[in-house]
Amino acid sequence: MVQFPVVSIILIFFAILILSNSIRVLREYERGVVFRLGRLVGNNGVRGPGLIFLIPVIDKMVRVSLRTVVMDVPTQDVITQDNVSIKVNAVVYFRVIEPQKAIVGVENFLMATSQLSQTTLRSVLGQSELDDLLSQREKINHRLQQIIDSNTEPWGVKVSNVEVKQIDLPQEMQRAMAKQAEAERERRSKVIAAEGEFQASQRLADAAKILADQPSALTLRYLQTLREIATENNSTTIFPVPIDLLTPFLNSSIKKVE
Repeated sequence: MVQFPVVSIILIFFAILILSNSIRVLREYERGVVFRLGRLVGNNGVRGPGLIFLIPVIDKMVRVSLRTVVMDVPTQDVITQDNVSIKVNAVVYFRVIEPQKAIVGVENFLMATSQLSQTTLRSVLGQSELDDLLSQREKINHRLQQIIDSNTEPWGVKVSNVEVKQIDLPQEMQRAMAKQAEAERERRSKVIAAEGEFQASQRLADAAKILADQPSALTLRYLQTLREIATENNSTTIFPVPIDLLTPFLNSSIKKVE
């Protein structure tokens, strides 16, 4: 009479244990890769999301998240094509699109993607010059994304974006680039000043031609200059008036007399 309840309790305990191991709940962003006696169940072995039933002891399930993973690529020492030593880090955005390949095709797809990103970053940036790294970063990011994505495709991993975050230059290179930028700004200022002088000289030449063709215009300009000087200065100023300036007026008076 005493052993019966104990045996029943033990059986109930094992039944609950087996039932708990037989039921799995997968979230919307999760998938389960089910192995039955070491082989994938069905065509691809992928189950979920929702409630999943497994055969105890026989079935084993591996959870895989389908959400985008943001992975920091550690700082890498890179020597560019023009022999400049720099330190570069990046960030990789990827997600699993085929769970069965991510589990069966590679031992650890997270570690594999990280190592591949590091080696690809050193390889691609080592084939570029420093000026290209600074001015064509978008093009380099696109190239990195294509190379890494093509290599992770057999693992069922899709690399959506790669961004080079920071490029650390040596101190001497930073000083050299600062001097170069200063020289470039000085060159531009001199070019702008020279263009201004050239345009001013062209305008003065045009004005001189007009005054040469119209002597009366030269006379009016001379008188206007005298008026401006008289307005600015309170003292009395005496200017000699060339007889050539009065010639047009004298000629007009002679014609009227005749």
